[in-house]
Amino acid sequence: MDLPVPAWIPDEQFIKKTHIAQWMDEKNCKNFEEFHRWSVEYYSDFLESVTKQLNIIFDKKYSSVIDLSAGVESPNWFLNGKLNIVNSCFQANLDAAAIISQSENGEVSKTSYAELDNLSNHISNSLRQYFKKGDRIAIIMPMTHYAVAIYLGIIKSGCIVVGIPDSFSAGEIATRLRISNAKAVFCQDQIIRDGKSLPLYDRLIEAGSFINIVLSAEKKLCRKLRDQDFSWEDFLVTNEQYKNVSCDPDDYINILFSSGTTGEPKAIPWTQTSPIKCASDAYFHHDLKPGDIFCWPTNLGWMMGPWLIFACLLNQATIALYEGTPNGKQFGEFIQNNKITHLGVVPTMVKTWRNSGCMEGLNWDAIKLFTSTGERSNKDDMLYLMSLANGHPVIEYCGGTEISGAYITGTPVQPAAAGAFTTPALGIDFVIIDEHGSLSNKGEVALVPPSIGLSTELLNKDHHKIYYADMPFINEKILRRHGDQLEHYSNGFYRLLGRTDDTMKLSGIKISSAEIENVLNVLPQVDETAAIGVDPSDGGPSQLIIYVVLKNKHSIDINQLKSDMQNAIKKNLNPLFKIHDLVIIDLLPRTASNKMMRRVLRDKYLKAYTNE
Repeated sequence: MDLPVPAWIPDEQFIKKTHIAQWMDEKNCKNFEEFHRWSVEYYSDFLESVTKQLNIIFDKKYSSVIDLSAGVESPNWFLNGKLNIVNSCFQANLDAAAIISQSENGEVSKTSYAELDNLSNHISNSLRQYFKKGDRIAIIMPMTHYAVAIYLGIIKSGCIVVGIPDSFSAGEIATRLRISNAKAVFCQDQIIRDGKSLPLYDRLIEAGSFINIVLSAEKKLCRKLRDQDFSWEDFLVTNEQYKNVSCDPDDYINILFSSGTTGEPKAIPWTQTSPIKCASDAYFHHDLKPGDIFCWPTNLGWMMGPWLIFACLLNQATIALYEGTPNGKQFGEFIQNNKITHLGVVPTMVKTWRNSGCMEGLNWDAIKLFTSTGERSNKDDMLYLMSLANGHPVIEYCGGTEISGAYITGTPVQPAAAGAFTTPALGIDFVIIDEHGSLSNKGEVALVPPSIGLSTELLNKDHHKIYYADMPFINEKILRRHGDQLEHYSNGFYRLLGRTDDTMKLSGIKISSAEIENVLNVLPQVDETAAIGVDPSDGGPSQLIIYVVLKNKHSIDINQLKSDMQNAIKKNLNPLFKIHDLVIIDLLPRTASNKMMRRVLRDKYLKAYTNE
């Protein structure tokens, strides 16, 4: 791939107005690299400065920012402190817009900070009638202003949010509810998309006998509820006065899921301090300021849903929610008409816009910057995106649920190259290591703990084994496994090269090969399968390739088999996962210990089908 070259260069006047430039001046840092080095070498000072800037409210003052007596794998942040992070979310002018949202029918509404605070108090009071501190409550619904209020209300009450995407199958939902030990579920009766009604409450009934609190997608519920379930109106109490429950800094606020290399997803807890990482990344790397309006189509089942809430509310900005599919001109008009200042995308979304031309001719002059995550970006797609808003930059943003934000990204004070990164995120550092565990400019990413937002435990797996076991020590530092492959170019830019493990990102969603294979291996025509993600050489979203060993290859209709596989994935996993290619093979490659060698298949496919 060609050396990344700047597509946008900030001028001095622009740089001076940024948060980063102001902090660099205050800390007497001559350049950004020096500022980043200060943020990781003196992370305690950096973090204390960030919490003061964000005005994080503590019910009881901490005795120290960090305690490393249990080692860098298990830091204690804000030792002996007490807080409820939602207390810090309502410091903007209470009349200011906390949320701007547009429904499927085009109706736009605004929710002020005061209204959001009051609604979340209603929810907290309602929850405390039936649940106690520490109970896990799931949210499985589109990201509406109600969903945001429910999310905040659960945390205010000392309960824990379980985030599950509403696109998942009943089986995948049931797995996550079981792992998290959820006591109840907030959901909608149905999802309205492009004028079509998609049943959701029925899927939750199929997932198990949990208590459901059901909101109507339209004016009234589309069906009768079970006796054990509540309608939104019956559940909600009228009292809007509530004192948020004070918690320890390491108390959970949210359980999110991320695919590992085995069939069961990792259950990753966020704590009371995880939102500080979200807000810090937004403050510095996205230069988010009070009154800015941030739109990033997402869901509370993915980390970017909670990220968006805390990024905006802790920075006194506005969350913009579009309750339809963001693939057409109506979404572009929402961006235009509401003067969105920050627009987040998934690369697949941009490719769709570019292919259709649906966003051309709109006025996106209010956009200050774009940001992209979830998949590898295609350079030409990102250049096209920049052209839609007078060449304003795209801040590439890459991290994970277990980071609470990014480990690598860009800044508004450095040149931006399309599809490339410029720096480790402030407050976190990493190295690149080769297959021998030595420092390299191309290879596997290894994070350098500690850093605020990094996970310290998993509910259902061995955290040390997944992230630290068998990692090399470099410069006497413990390294943490992440799984991305990265290249650092001679001109300072970085590019993602894909994954080192058996996971992939499809439509911005992380999924393991094993999860897909488990679904496909039960089909009657199939002996066994291998699922791999192939990254296009010019960047862009991973493509799902299925290798299949057939029980009887002489009596098979390949097109029908591909259709059956696609239907199985749609029903049991997610309709967003599309099979790009199906390859028949006589025998899957395995190691002497019978472990499948998916990397061999990935190399084989690239060589045979992409002329690489």
